[in-house]
Amino acid sequence: MKKKSFFISIEGLEGSGKSSVIKFIEKLLRKKKVSFKVYREPGSTKIGEKIREILLDNKNKKLSPHTELLLYLAARTQLIEEKLERDFKKFDFIICDRFFDSTLAYQGFALGLGKIVEESVKMFSLGVIPNLTLVLDVLPKLGLSRLKSKDRIESRALSFHNRLRNGYLALAKKYPRRIKMIDATDSLPKIYQRVQKQLEKVL
Repeated sequence: MKKKSFFISIEGLEGSGKSSVIKFIEKLLRKKKVSFKVYREPGSTKIGEKIREILLDNKNKKLSPHTELLLYLAARTQLIEEKLERDFKKFDFIICDRFFDSTLAYQGFALGLGKIVEESVKMFSLGVIPNLTLVLDVLPKLGLSRLKSKDRIESRALSFHNRLRNGYLALAKKYPRRIKMIDATDSLPKIYQRVQKQLEKVL
């Protein structure tokens, strides 16, 4: 795939502040006067948003881990084929609220699906790999305490979220050049400073 854009994915535990950080990044890129587009996973397409509703709905308690994996993969391939393939040629930066590292951490590590997740992620990411991944790191208990309400994923036991954090730490250790951990336990201004420090290297 021919790609002009610098692709940044933003990852993190529940309540780590991803939405606020992405708004900060948008503001920073506007100041730099570069073109950019922001997406979210799952979502950002009509099909992806419908899949998102299924995945996050608290009523869907019986959704199996493998079905969950397949739905995330389906939403991702739809986003890649419908929008990213086109926009990688048009914008300087593409920002995505979550990408395949979420699948590796959530379904691979936290749900324990392991190898099948690695193989399916490699297959259904269609060769798309972020240039930079920022993981907002926070202790699960603190992150969850920041939430006003909880969806199906956020409502899982603390042990799930602890495994999730361990998954992200393992991924950062495995891919140190691409994945950068950002301490997200402090105030937002301090978190923004850490994010900006990483972004200045590529801007």
